[in-house]
Amino acid sequence: MLGSLKDIFAEVAPTYEWVNRVLTLGLDRPWRRRAVRLAVRGGGKVWLDVCSGTGETAAELARMSPPGTMVLAADFCAAMLQGARRKNRRGHLNLVKPILADVRRLPLPDSSVDLVTLSFATRNLNTTRESLGRTFSEFHRVLKPGGRLVNVETSQPPAQIIRILFHAYVRTFVRPLGTRISGSRAGYAYLSSTIPRFYAAETLARILGEAGFAPVAFRRLLFGAAAIHEAVKRPSA
Repeated sequence: MLGSLKDIFAEVAPTYEWVNRVLTLGLDRPWRRRAVRLAVRGGGKVWLDVCSGTGETAAELARMSPPGTMVLAADFCAAMLQGARRKNRRGHLNLVKPILADVRRLPLPDSSVDLVTLSFATRNLNTTRESLGRTFSEFHRVLKPGGRLVNVETSQPPAQIIRILFHAYVRTFVRPLGTRISGSRAGYAYLSSTIPRFYAAETLARILGEAGFAPVAFRRLLFGAAAIHEAVKRPSA
């Protein structure tokens, strides 16, 4: 599965950001920035963006980071990380350091980062609830005590009628429009299939708690079509 996912993301990499803009009606950008504004409030010197893809969130972190902050961008797909390298060439106050790595086994020591961010990629880690929990535990491992994980992802609207309309939008537009723009039938067949199957915000909060995070808080976006979760590694952990 890992190999096929890597192939999918390599195929969609050239148009990935553009397709996200179109399919979310431009909302992915303000949602991502809102998550980053929340994330940077905790300070720290080492920030890690996991499943960084083309580096959009990592670049936002770099723009908002104080001098001396190290911003790392980890992803398993070299083609996607090229986007982060291009953003570096455009220039930011703090450059992003891309890391080619499987985020389920990060090449970082225990308690070595102050912040972990994850944007619209948690669904791709969710092969099973148990595997997602193990990945969250890996993020917990590399965080310093008191460090935070900030996650923004699609979710399940609590109101049934909104949920039905949201799923209808995904079926009607995400797969065909993503395929038409990117040229990747397999890529957007896969990506569209992960949205209706992903967890409600309350369930994702429980999975984070089972991975050792406490407290865990979340805020819904657009009637619950997406959510931002903030999870803390206990200072005594």
